[in-house]
Amino acid sequence: MTTDQTPSVSVPVPVPDAVPTVQKYGKVVLAPMVRSGVLPMRLLSLKYGADLVWGPETIDKALIGCERIENPKTGCVDYMRTGLIFRACPSREKSRFIFQLGTASPDTAVQAAKIVAQDVSGIDVNSGCPKPFSTHAGMGAALLKDPPRLISILTALVSNVGLDTPYALPISVKIRLLPTVEETHDLIASLCKTGISKLTLHCRTPPMRPRERAIRDALSGAAKICKDAGVEFFVNGDVKNYDDAQELIKSYGIQGGAMIAVSAEANPSVFTPAALGGPKHWREILTEYVTTAMSVENQFSNTKFCIMNLVPGKAPEHKVLAKAKTYREICDVVGLECTIPEERDQGTVKTQRLKAVEEKEAQEKKERDDRKVEKLAELKRRKAEEGGEPDGDAERIKRAKVETIEDTNTADAVADLAAAPAMSATETVTAVV
Repeated sequence: MTTDQTPSVSVPVPVPDAVPTVQKYGKVVLAPMVRSGVLPMRLLSLKYGADLVWGPETIDKALIGCERIENPKTGCVDYMRTGLIFRACPSREKSRFIFQLGTASPDTAVQAAKIVAQDVSGIDVNSGCPKPFSTHAGMGAALLKDPPRLISILTALVSNVGLDTPYALPISVKIRLLPTVEETHDLIASLCKTGISKLTLHCRTPPMRPRERAIRDALSGAAKICKDAGVEFFVNGDVKNYDDAQELIKSYGIQGGAMIAVSAEANPSVFTPAALGGPKHWREILTEYVTTAMSVENQFSNTKFCIMNLVPGKAPEHKVLAKAKTYREICDVVGLECTIPEERDQGTVKTQRLKAVEEKEAQEKKERDDRKVEKLAELKRRKAEEGGEPDGDAERIKRAKVETIEDTNTADAVADLAAAPAMSATETVTAVV
């Protein structure tokens, strides 16, 4: 007896996509940068994978006496004095935000640290900035020439706001290379004894500029000193992106991480590993930056400065954005709806002053025109009342009419010139004449 048998059919079983392998040997963090390291940049860096973000250097004396103001609309906290000194967003960054302090005194350093303690997750002392605004007051890189002072500042911070105090904040320091490897290692060993939790070495000497290649001769030894002392170590200088950072961490035996500065300033998505897609296109980042900046009401002048670093100089948007004077003008270029109230979207202080001058001049012109119209009307009234037109009045009426027409024509001509394309010198003179 035969039985029909249906031939078996093999059905392919779907195989899930392989999970990308992301190598991670240490943390990748945003470096402290004056102007660039403000709130929008920190928030975008965290979104794209930064493990920690350092804020821009804030001077201790500027913080002392500040009023802490919460903004329920944005969720931000502003530290105000005569103006805005510093802005944070605890709900979105506090657990991974390191506050960098510019200081030359243990006492003022402690006072300032206590003021911001509730809104940050660590205090870092700037001991590497070579800019005159920092070094002239004994701060920044000037502290590298005065190790006892630097040690006293760190010791005071550890004792008063450190991990073993009610504030429970890890204290860290960022330094630059000294003239020799030995001097650099000796300083690092001394700093590790103060009780700090983190130390960052920028692999350049104070006189070196960002365009000069980082020097890494002291890196392995510095990493070992910190490892033996139980201090988390970070390297800074010529770190391009997440994958570059991991390679550097692995190669030098770093237990801690690497800081990204200039590359993040140009594109905060450099914190995304290549295995997960890598950095986004600058246009996408530009849109996100402007949206984020408006959401936290970032100052216009700072937003403009930062987006000019995001947009390549040869891109057509660069020229247009360079002329923008308000958020609305930026949004027109980016294709966004401006969420800043119009009455507060006044651009930079310079723009506001120019606008005030223009408004004053327009008002003065209007008043002059009104007076001439009134004068003309008065002369006509007198003529009607007297039933004639004395020679003197006729001449005055004629002169008033001519002046009014000339003023109007001049204003129109000036407006036409302002709106017209750029002219050559000869064309401009001809047009004015």
